[in-house]
Amino acid sequence: MTPIAITFLILSILIVWGGLVASAIFLRRRPEPDTFPEGAADDHREDDAPIEHDT
Repeated sequence: MTPIAITFLILSILIVWGGLVASAIFLRRRPEPDTFPEGAADDHREDDAPIEHDT
């Protein structure tokens, strides 16, 4: 391998594995969002009964 190929190999390994480590650290610090936007998963729509129509 040429020195430039080795340089790019090391650079790509650092980018990929560094991104993985940074993402794991970020998710460990903030695993769940504090607030959800309206209509998101935490709006408790499933608590309401379904609409029933007389036909």
